[in-house]
Amino acid sequence: MKLDPAFIWTAFVQLLSAIPTTLEITAVSVACGFLIGTAAALVRLYRVPVLQPLASAYVTFIRGTPMLTHLLLILFGLPMLIDSAAEGLGLPFRSVSIPMIGFVYVSFSITAGAYMSEVVRSGLMAVNRGQLEAALSVGMTTPQALRRIVFPQAFAAALPNLSNSAIGMLHGSTLAFAASVVDINAKAQIVASTNWKFFEAYIAAALIFWGLTIAIERLTALLEKRVNSYNRGGVA
Repeated sequence: MKLDPAFIWTAFVQLLSAIPTTLEITAVSVACGFLIGTAAALVRLYRVPVLQPLASAYVTFIRGTPMLTHLLLILFGLPMLIDSAAEGLGLPFRSVSIPMIGFVYVSFSITAGAYMSEVVRSGLMAVNRGQLEAALSVGMTTPQALRRIVFPQAFAAALPNLSNSAIGMLHGSTLAFAASVVDINAKAQIVASTNWKFFEAYIAAALIFWGLTIAIERLTALLEKRVNSYNRGGVA
């Protein structure tokens, strides 16, 4: 077998059409996962009764099981729950009308939430508790103090790890093929199936993922620079 450099370029061009799907999956899972993770981190950090053990169990279970397992559980379990609920309420709606990518969003968001919970929690713990107490002493409510004082500093501290989580979800998006969603990796399989040049197709896919990863790293570096400028008082 000989390497076909020309087909690497051919595959690369054909794979470009799958980039929006991969970025969409990554963006939705990271955004929703950040919200879920922030909520779980606050519940665990402030030991909210009843919710704290549930949040801890959620984080432990998700981090202790493979991402593909989460996707399969959602793919087979969530439709049953939706159909049962719709039937019980007498609604004509059925899970078959939901696009498969919708289940991917749910699964990946749940996975991202557990990992980002630890990232956000570490960022919150990096902020000196005395700053929260000082904010409360001048009349701020706890939500105001968190939003104005704690969260900005916690975000700056957690930004590198949040970037790693985003890159991890970008690479994890390749599992979407299990739900018949055509992302970059699945597109590479389709392209290569015409002439069995899988090695060349996967080289093209690797180059695209490498480029997307570098783009995330560069964007994070710019954001980190911006955040640090605010922290030093360099931006009005």
